[in-house]
Amino acid sequence: MKADLHVHSVYSDGRYTPEEICNRAFDYGVELISITDHDTLFCQVKKRAAAKKYGLKYVAGWEISAFKEDEKIHILGYNCKDTAAYYDFVDRNGKNAILRMEDRLAKLKKETGIVVDMDEVFSYREKGTPIHTMHLSYAIAKKLRITSDEAYKRYLKKGAPAYSPLGRCTPYEAVECIKACGGFAVLAHPGRIDMPQAELLRLIEGLAAQGLVGIETVYSSHTKEQTEYFAGIAKGMGLIATGGSDTHQEDDTHTIGKPYFTPSEALLERLEIIG
Repeated sequence: MKADLHVHSVYSDGRYTPEEICNRAFDYGVELISITDHDTLFCQVKKRAAAKKYGLKYVAGWEISAFKEDEKIHILGYNCKDTAAYYDFVDRNGKNAILRMEDRLAKLKKETGIVVDMDEVFSYREKGTPIHTMHLSYAIAKKLRITSDEAYKRYLKKGAPAYSPLGRCTPYEAVECIKACGGFAVLAHPGRIDMPQAELLRLIEGLAAQGLVGIETVYSSHTKEQTEYFAGIAKGMGLIATGGSDTHQEDDTHTIGKPYFTPSEALLERLEIIG
């Protein structure tokens, strides 16, 4: 069964609606999909309906934007429900996201002279969903007539003038939240985590002790060597290997259903598959 368990829609910082995602997935031969928007389980009904329309099996998912100091340690959650713990997280995280965006806008103006207001940023967000860095990158890109990727790299990434670390949750908090929502947690794209190998292994061990269930070993920008390395780590720690494209919009690196991933029996037994 060909699967893509890591895709983003317009309900976070992706460019496609759930129907557009599922249509593309169907065209590419994907049979099982999870739309894992950042920090929200928003619009699960529409996501399930889109999957059903195109004959796809569906798993509820999301991706919590966690950080260890200034390093992204994103955590995927599957089978989660909108429990009280979920709403507590969304409320707290949403307030922190506003504070972080205000900090970014102030730094952007002070350090670069570029003025973007909150209304401009919100114009790129679907109502009822969290605000994200990429929404600001879209606003900057439009103002300067550059690509959103260029805007992010030039002004918003770690070390750039308008970077802000305010209010980030930790990966340990993310794992706890996912567990409290009745789901299971997976470490996203470990090959993108910029830390020494020994430190990363200690992090994975600590997260596993906290309740981490899997590692995303098959990923769009992982090399063959990275895929094999993290598959070995997963096996050695008794964790389940997962896979996904992390497509926000299709480009030279990201295409729904690539790289090819087939879930193991252990993973299929864990997933609450609809359809």
